[in-house]
Amino acid sequence: MEKTIHVQVPATSANCGPGFDCLGLAVDLCNDFQYTISDRWSGFHLEVEGEGKEWLKPSGRNLAFASFLRVWNEVTNRRHIGIRIHMINRIPQSRGLGSSSTAIVAGVLAASVLTDRHFSKEELLAYANELEGHPDNVAPAIYGGFTVSIQEQGRPYTLRLEPKLPLQFIAVVPDQPLSTSLARKAIPASVPHQDAVFNESRSALLVAALAADRPEFLRFALEDRLHQPYRAHLIPGMEEVFAAGRDAGAWQCILSGAGSTLMAYAPVSADGDAIGDAMVRAFAARGQRACYHKLHLNREGAVVVEELLTDHWSRRK
Repeated sequence: MEKTIHVQVPATSANCGPGFDCLGLAVDLCNDFQYTISDRWSGFHLEVEGEGKEWLKPSGRNLAFASFLRVWNEVTNRRHIGIRIHMINRIPQSRGLGSSSTAIVAGVLAASVLTDRHFSKEELLAYANELEGHPDNVAPAIYGGFTVSIQEQGRPYTLRLEPKLPLQFIAVVPDQPLSTSLARKAIPASVPHQDAVFNESRSALLVAALAADRPEFLRFALEDRLHQPYRAHLIPGMEEVFAAGRDAGAWQCILSGAGSTLMAYAPVSADGDAIGDAMVRAFAARGQRACYHKLHLNREGAVVVEELLTDHWSRRK
């Protein structure tokens, strides 16, 4: 017996400025995962194209394998199988664009289908959140769009929002990676009450502005005092890069996830190349090389590619 499935999962940007560990969105830059299970051979086999090719290894600690096995071992008694994963990684790693979440969501979704359980998105989220620890990246990777997530007694709940406000995102990715653990250690255990109120009001305003198509509020709604000021020293030139993006036509710029990617929120009519170039130049002025991606909202989230062709993968229309 041998079965193959191809899953595509979008990049995500967590926090969205003020919404620390609760807000997230999906963008149209995706990683692809082809999972093959077989009882004709055994062990883990991994093929990687693109990001992480040099260091990703086939083992139970690899997130794409670990997430698959978390579901597989719970819902089936078939333990002695071979697993082969072929990844095409386009999302920069350790840059705050949810590359780890794509592997977690891919494994959970692939196992759900290959075990014929076909979990709901809520069930997929519960498994993925268990592995990730917080839902702000895995939720938009599963649902697409803009998501608001909470946890109640360890259980995640997500509300998906379809913004009325048209957006483009310019993700400026420096050469310097930034580990999530290091970025989290930079945040203090407590913050002043006024800063908490500041972020609470900005998070609410952001959701309202997106839902009501009120772009004039985004300059304020995307501001943050809970995590970005404390992480700024880890990304030299961050404020200068933000200013360059705004001067070039962005409404506002934020730190994507834990970083090190800086993301501009801009109207679709803005010159995304001009914004990206300006932010890259600002990084260069601080001795940091960077590139940029012009992105839009991904509205589907993780999908199963229904048709596998001989030489390449495609979704059935």
